[in-house]
Amino acid sequence: MRGGTSKGVFFRLEDLPAPARVPGPDRDRLLLRLMGSPDPYGKQIDGMGGATSSTSKAVILSRSERPDHDVNYLFGQVSIDRPFVDWSGNCGNLSAAVGPFAIAAGIIPASRLPAEGTAEVRIWQENIGKTIVAHVPMRQGHVQETGDFELDGVTFPAAEIRLEFLDPGPEEASDGPAKLFPTGHTLEMLDVPGVGRLEVTLINAGIPTVFVAAEALGYTGTELQEDINADPAALRRFEAIRAAGALQMGLIKSLDEAASRQHTPKVAFVAAPRDYRASSGRRVTADEVDLLVRALSMGKLHHAMMGTAAVAIGTAAAVPGTLVTRAAGGLPRSEVVFGHPSGILRVGASVERVGDEWVATRAVMSRSARILMEGRVRLPFE
Repeated sequence: MRGGTSKGVFFRLEDLPAPARVPGPDRDRLLLRLMGSPDPYGKQIDGMGGATSSTSKAVILSRSERPDHDVNYLFGQVSIDRPFVDWSGNCGNLSAAVGPFAIAAGIIPASRLPAEGTAEVRIWQENIGKTIVAHVPMRQGHVQETGDFELDGVTFPAAEIRLEFLDPGPEEASDGPAKLFPTGHTLEMLDVPGVGRLEVTLINAGIPTVFVAAEALGYTGTELQEDINADPAALRRFEAIRAAGALQMGLIKSLDEAASRQHTPKVAFVAAPRDYRASSGRRVTADEVDLLVRALSMGKLHHAMMGTAAVAIGTAAAVPGTLVTRAAGGLPRSEVVFGHPSGILRVGASVERVGDEWVATRAVMSRSARILMEGRVRLPFE
């Protein structure tokens, strides 16, 4: 399925071989071989993967037994060149495809679905323990896929699927309430080995994210994929920032652990609006956006924007004193439009102050999705 600007292989839990229906090495081995990983050539030729972080993804769905939920959604980010599957976070883009798949696959009883209008699908995101509400358009009893909703980074228009991420902040910690800003600061200095001290915003909303100002790295915020991904020194620097951010956020206990947690946190650099030309050739003008954001996923600059990182952007923009708010003009806002390598995206978020802490209550954005193919995936006998 395509969901937003990502593609993934979707499974009903019951259709997996019995050993892969539970977490563990059997499940990981199956998904790695299925996607064609690890591939030292970086192409995933012998599998279903598309050789980018946006297309090397797996989703496992099952009917939910949780009250007021329809479907359980588990996401795995499959490494391309290394033998591991990262289960540490969600994929916001593929979240848009969960509702349509659950409807088409019969996970949601047909009796609960409207023939026309909008189906509300309540999703339990198992990786992060959060609720997502998908508003899926229906026509003649089936998911409507065609429409005039355009999403930069996706070639063809489609039907709009509105996603609500409820309580998008971090999971509860074992030693007490988890913090939206893990260190308690909206702005702080980060010591990055080999890079130096950088001013950052560390936030855990949607997905743990490290925000840094583009100018602090010598960038303008108008960069496209080739500007970053063709520069090995730049990629090493971003990985160092990511690892240092993970350590400061308490996601890892030592820098050595960062290599086995590639999916989280994300690193994004932000800048004030300016004109640029998107990867499609479209001209994005400064007056169309509130700020510019570029984000890295699995060690490479993303071609558009990860959905979970968009949640982090929207949440950070709603809080005074963050780098995101600063880039957007200095005042917090409940909705923000940002420029990314493929174009622009709008995301909204609600926050509130509880005591000395900020709490995210909701984030909203629109995506689209469709089934690309359905059938059987074959694996070689061993």
